Formats: sequence, structure tokens, C-alpha cells
Amino acid sequence: MHLPKAELHLHIEGTLEPELAFALAARNGVTLPFADTEALRTAYLFEDLQSFLDLYYALMAVLRTADDFTELADAYLARAAAQGVRHAEIFFDPQAHTARGVGLAAVVEGLGRALERSEEKHGISTQLIMCFLRDQSAASALETLEAARPHLHLISAVGLDSAEVGHPPAKFREVYERAGELGLRKVAHAGEEGPPSYIREALDELGVERIDHGLRCMEDPDLVKRLVAERVPLTLCPLSNVRLRAIDTLEQHPLPAMLEAGLLCTVNSDDPAYFGGYVGDTFHAVHEALGLDREQLRTLARNSFRAAFLDHDEERRARYLSEVEEYAFD
Repeated sequence: MHLPKAELHLHIEGTLEPELAFALAARNGVTLPFADTEALRTAYLFEDLQSFLDLYYALMAVLRTADDFTELADAYLARAAAQGVRHAEIFFDPQAHTARGVGLAAVVEGLGRALERSEEKHGISTQLIMCFLRDQSAASALETLEAARPHLHLISAVGLDSAEVGHPPAKFREVYERAGELGLRKVAHAGEEGPPSYIREALDELGVERIDHGLRCMEDPDLVKRLVAERVPLTLCPLSNVRLRAIDTLEQHPLPAMLEAGLLCTVNSDDPAYFGGYVGDTFHAVHEALGLDREQLRTLARNSFRAAFLDHDEERRARYLSEVEEYAFD
């Protein structure tokens, strides 16, 4: 699927392919508990979100230096460009790295090097979104935000991710208020495994502008009406939803009903190395499994640019939207 698109829900740590994981492990003297890349791929068969997160955080051990993060981001951008991505807003998890002794500067500066040359090298404009781990304390999130102050010229927004149940958005009200004072945009994961009420909380307590996932909004008709009326974008990740058992099969995904309801849906890959496909693969999968026609796919691509944080460059947004309209399907 080379249809021009923006990717708005992508965890850079979730693009760590087995081959790169083993290469970085060898370079950094890290021993992985897998015999080879195929054994590691087999380990990617998860039962739920927590089993995924356990492996996800364990594999981060291979990421040690700024060069590692540059290489990780550059590999993602090359794959994304091959699948039609023109703009990417990329999540990263600083607490997952600082907790194991990797300095925040190495993470941000390493990612920043790849992102700064992305447009020239890959034809992709980029932004960086710093996520807080919701299963850690709000105090830790505040400390992370404060530590990131010297790097805010490289960071566009804050987000909230990791295990959702039992960690409502309101827990992070103070850190989101502070992020707003620092001029950062706001997004948050809500309504994937957590209830629809978490989506409301993210909007009302955190002041987010986009909901990451938002799948379970369909359980609350009044919430759907609000999201439609306020044009709140949802960054859906259908392949992730299936792999993490939020839904049983892709054919059961509510994306067609969500589009029919007028929700501003976008389609993204989440953690593509783990979930079986990058964003172009995801477009192809929903086309095949859900019977989305070409104009519905074009709507999803159009939505992705409309939902992107490109308010500072409306000329660029208009150019990307024109590419969507001009695209000729094979």
C-alpha cells in the first residue's frame, strides 16, 4: 500500500526487528535468551498485553547508546517510506531506558539524529512524542518531564502508554498540565483494554487532542457523538488489537462501523516488529479483511494528515492531502 499516509501511533521501541536486536546485542555485549532470530520471532506470539510488554521491555536491553537509537529509528523510517508514509509522529518511552541506566540525552539525541535527516534521506517529515509509562508513578512522570527540558526543541508532544487497566488518565493530570505550560501537544492511550470512561478522562482531565486507540468508544453512544462533534482523532491499530486479544479476529474489527459513525479514524501499526506488519501492511490487511474500498482507504489516509500535528505548517499538510487525492490505486 503506497497510498500517501501519516503514521501517528508508532512506538519506536516496537520497531526492533529480531535481526537488529541480535546485531545490537552482539555490539553491546548483551546475551539474549533466544537461540537465533527465528526463536525470537516465535516468542512474539503473545497471549495478552502484559505478556507482550514483558518481552518488549526485556528486549530493550540491547539499546544502549545514541548510535543504537539512531540505527533503530533509521531502520523504521526506511521501512515506512517503502510503504507510503510521508509524515511520522513517533513515540518513545524514556523511563524504560533511564531505569536501566541509559541517559535521556542518549535516547533523545540518538533518535533526533535520525529524525533530523529523515526528510532528506527518506522523504518523511517527523515529530517526536515522549510517552510516560502509566504503570509507574505520576511523580516519576514529572521527573521525566523535568529531565527532558533541555531536549524539548526535539520533542513535540507528550503521550501516555503501557498497561492501561488500573491506571486511569486522571493519575497524570498534573504532569499533563505542566506539559501544556511548556508548549507540548498532548495525546494518550485510552480505550484499548481500558473502559470508555478512560477516553472521557483523557479528554477532560488531561486535555488531550488525540486518543491513541479509542477502540472501546463504540460501547458508549454518547461518547461516540462527542468524539464526532469535536472531531477528536482516533489512532487505531487493528493488527495490534488482534494480537493483544482486544478483538478475536480482524474481520470483527469495528473500523467500518466507526467510519460509518463519522469518527475521525486513522490506521497505524503500533509496534510493527511484534504485531506482524507496518502501516502499509495494515492498510492492506483492513482492505482484505474488512472489505474497505479504495475510497475508504483514501479517507483513512486523508484523516491521518488532518489529525497530524502540522498546524505550524499548513502548506505541508495541504501538499500531503493533495498527494492523497492524486494517488492512483493499482
